[in-house]
Amino acid sequence: MTIPLVVGVDGSEASLEAVDWAAAEAVRHDVPLLLLHAAAGERETSDVIAAASARAGASAPSVRLSGEVTHEDAAAALVDKGRNAFALVLADRGLGDLSGLLLGSVSLAVAARADCPVVVVRGTVEHLDARFGSVVVGVQDGEGSGTAVDFAFREAHVRSCRLVAVHAWSAPSGACTTAQAPSWFLEAHRRPPAQVLDDALRRPAAGYPDADVSRRLVEDAARPALLEAASTADLLVVGARRRLGHQGLQLGLINHALLHHAPCPVAVVPQV
Repeated sequence: MTIPLVVGVDGSEASLEAVDWAAAEAVRHDVPLLLLHAAAGERETSDVIAAASARAGASAPSVRLSGEVTHEDAAAALVDKGRNAFALVLADRGLGDLSGLLLGSVSLAVAARADCPVVVVRGTVEHLDARFGSVVVGVQDGEGSGTAVDFAFREAHVRSCRLVAVHAWSAPSGACTTAQAPSWFLEAHRRPPAQVLDDALRRPAAGYPDADVSRRLVEDAARPALLEAASTADLLVVGARRRLGHQGLQLGLINHALLHHAPCPVAVVPQV
């Protein structure tokens, strides 16, 4: 049995936009879509699932739909479903979040605790409707972005769009900075920036020989570099390392900033 793509719904317009995005995603990957509603107390729930089902059916008539209502805490219910899900899809805000919040508490909690990729749906209509034909992935030095790069290649493939791999880097103050870097610079950094990017892309690229891949080296902090790349992207993909000795992920300051400020949907992919 194919594991489902799971989308959290609460009746808000933002969650219905997440349903639109998730329905299209489920069709692209040919997986079923599960609408999950965490009801508060004894509140009537049938209308929430019905409205979400109608929205999904209208935007993606071929999607395979099911619905489920739980009376658990929303974040806990979603994290539990994520243990056997293709991915979790959430709106950036829900009904219970205060006006003016950049990111809802449930979305942030799930992104930090889930075992599967979590997509927070945010951004303008152009970004939500995949009008740019671009998936952006952030590449870190080390092992934090391997699974994210795999995810990004797969997303670009099913969307038949280009993949933009971004590695942001900075050298010590006053250093002679090039993407290849002089030998003294390498003594303080394990690999030159160009090699970091090439190493991250080599294995997954072999599985997608026809992929349209653009490598982007940016001498800047990761946050502005990724936000700039995301301005013309349909999806921004980032990796997250697991916490040593603890449940959950190390989202870090960069991922927090992207989840709050990115102009397009953001996928947080746990490192396996």
